[in-house]
Amino acid sequence: MNILKLLDKLSNDKFFTTESSRLETLTNISSIGKKAAVAAVPLGLGTLMATSAKAETTTTSGTYFKTPLTDALQLALTLEYLEDEYYAKGLGTAGLIPSADKVVFMQISKHETAHVAFLKSTLTSLGVTPGAKPTFDFTVGGNFSPFTDYNQFLILAQAFEDTGVRAYKGQAGNVMSNKAVLQAALQIHSVEARHASQVRRMRANKGWIELADGGNMPAATNAVYAGEGNTNQAGFNTANAFGAAAGSAAYDEVLSGSDATAIASLFIV
Repeated sequence: MNILKLLDKLSNDKFFTTESSRLETLTNISSIGKKAAVAAVPLGLGTLMATSAKAETTTTSGTYFKTPLTDALQLALTLEYLEDEYYAKGLGTAGLIPSADKVVFMQISKHETAHVAFLKSTLTSLGVTPGAKPTFDFTVGGNFSPFTDYNQFLILAQAFEDTGVRAYKGQAGNVMSNKAVLQAALQIHSVEARHASQVRRMRANKGWIELADGGNMPAATNAVYAGEGNTNQAGFNTANAFGAAAGSAAYDEVLSGSDATAIASLFIV
């Protein structure tokens, strides 16, 4: 099996858009072989997720109670709602994003919209009603002007993407009970990491984080990078081996659900 062909099929932006496109993609992938079809299951989900959910939850009248798994998905959905609306508003604001950069944010926006659709579909398949999209205030009570100042738009874009990367990683333990969801979450996580690296470089920052320093970011974003200066990994002192900056940059740190919620809540009315 040519894994590159499989990955190329899975990277199609239309995959998450409609049920029919997902089914069409799964049908096409099945021709590659059984292993390819199994690899594609997390993106199609379906019966496997419903079956796994029954083993993890108690039901009453057909409705599933909340679990760490569904709580993690609801948190991810809130973060994706935030990013999705942010980029949509930015792209919809005439004259804000330079034409040279607009193509980047148009692509990122497509990804975030796809992630929202996927998470809502996943929660529904688990018998849980997806949380409604909050009302967002990206000015944080007038403290930011992201839709009149492009530099501030980039600052918040970096903060949101860096938060998302750490938050997805922090919820890995809560979604491990469902292998289908775990694989899909990891797939989204890596895409969010690519978003973060791209936006960081657009702001003349390094693509990675060193010593809890987000780069040329205001102090208001410090919570996004708290803990990233850690240089001890499973008892291995990376600072002694590589120097503190390189040692910390070689390992991204997780962001707890409560910390991710606190950051997102700053932008929720």
